[in-house]
Amino acid sequence: MAHLTRILAATVAVGLAAPVLAQGTTPLKPIGRQAQSAQPPVAPIAPPPSPPREWTGEDGASGHPQMKASAIRAAAANFEGCLEGLWPLAAKRNISRASFDKSVKGLTPDLRIMDLVDSQPEFTKAFWDYLDILVNDARVQNGQDMLNKHKASFDKVEKAYGVDRHYITAIWGVESNYGTLGGDRPVIRSTATLACVGRRQAYFRDEFLAALEILHRNDVRADQLKGSWAGAFGPTQFMPTSFKRFAVDFDGDGRRDVVDTPIDMIASTANNLKKDGWVAGQTWGYEVVLPKGFNYLLADRSKQKTVAEWEALNIKRAGGKAFPRGEDKAYLLVPAGHQGPSFLMLQNFRVIMKYNPAEAYAMAIGHLADRLRGGTPFVQAWPRHEAVLSREERRELQEKLRAKGFDGGEPTGRLGPKTRAAVRDFQSSVGLIPDGFATTAILARLRR
Repeated sequence: MAHLTRILAATVAVGLAAPVLAQGTTPLKPIGRQAQSAQPPVAPIAPPPSPPREWTGEDGASGHPQMKASAIRAAAANFEGCLEGLWPLAAKRNISRASFDKSVKGLTPDLRIMDLVDSQPEFTKAFWDYLDILVNDARVQNGQDMLNKHKASFDKVEKAYGVDRHYITAIWGVESNYGTLGGDRPVIRSTATLACVGRRQAYFRDEFLAALEILHRNDVRADQLKGSWAGAFGPTQFMPTSFKRFAVDFDGDGRRDVVDTPIDMIASTANNLKKDGWVAGQTWGYEVVLPKGFNYLLADRSKQKTVAEWEALNIKRAGGKAFPRGEDKAYLLVPAGHQGPSFLMLQNFRVIMKYNPAEAYAMAIGHLADRLRGGTPFVQAWPRHEAVLSREERRELQEKLRAKGFDGGEPTGRLGPKTRAAVRDFQSSVGLIPDGFATTAILARLRR
């Protein structure tokens, strides 16, 4: 679970456009597919397996020099040389030459990954569509079944780490549909490819070396070490570097097996959250209702107030419930602007975002945890009529904001807090409600 390395993988990898995910240069981590219906269908005759898809041979959409088709081919041609060049770094980590050779022998680059690096779909779905996919009745029921099945393990882990079991289960459900969909790419091959080819080589060298350490220590066997194209593995999708930092041998058998030993996986996930600053006994956030005429410039994660101070601004908890702790500090998030629900986000929401730096992901985890506990869906409606901006439109929006003097970050087509702030400033300058929601209407206004 590398903090900024979660990749939203192909099957239901989803995210947002207008209601943005968190902005950043690191990829996000894979999530599992939507849970299947509780009523199993009649099994069809299985078709023959499809051959793995090949690299398209095209330039990456990012335009990065190392994602040019010619650069990818050149790097692939030098793949063996690149791996050999990493041996001295592996030796410094006390990996034996025999272990290194065993791990890399016969490796070839998986160039299909190059298409995936620049086509991450995490910014192509609306916030509400993301939540619809990840938080549904089937996933809630399956999660409650897992809570019952592993109750004894959760009892022990919750006592040891103070992390609410419902959040661990929610991560388990979102990341791999409770272990049923964790990816089948060899982690060594994926991380080796990314360490030697493409635009993220410096970052993925560390992931590759950490994967070598895992095999050298025999925490996870090579046949178990399979996952997403970016190298995340196991039911809660650890990246190799995060495994190195957070994995624990909770059952004391000498192996930190986060793949096939549930109690090790549960404890390691809890350890990750605890070390990232989890506050025991605190929730992730509250759905709130804002008063008319509210100053949306306050909706910024840098502007923290106590819950009591937010209440003094006439912010109410949705559904008429009381806030349990007025001294907790929170920031205001309005992911769909003034048209949608608003939320006060507490420390534990920030911790979940360290696990995966996407607001929609963190909200899905928090909301699914609430539903697993018996909670209800959100009270307020999302603006489902709003069209999602295409990547080209998002890039154009950023370019036009910059041209008008509003710094929304590099025009990458990925919208995040910096772009949201620029949209807010632009809205304020033209007399619109400054809620930071990047819509087709805002883009049309910028085109004038």
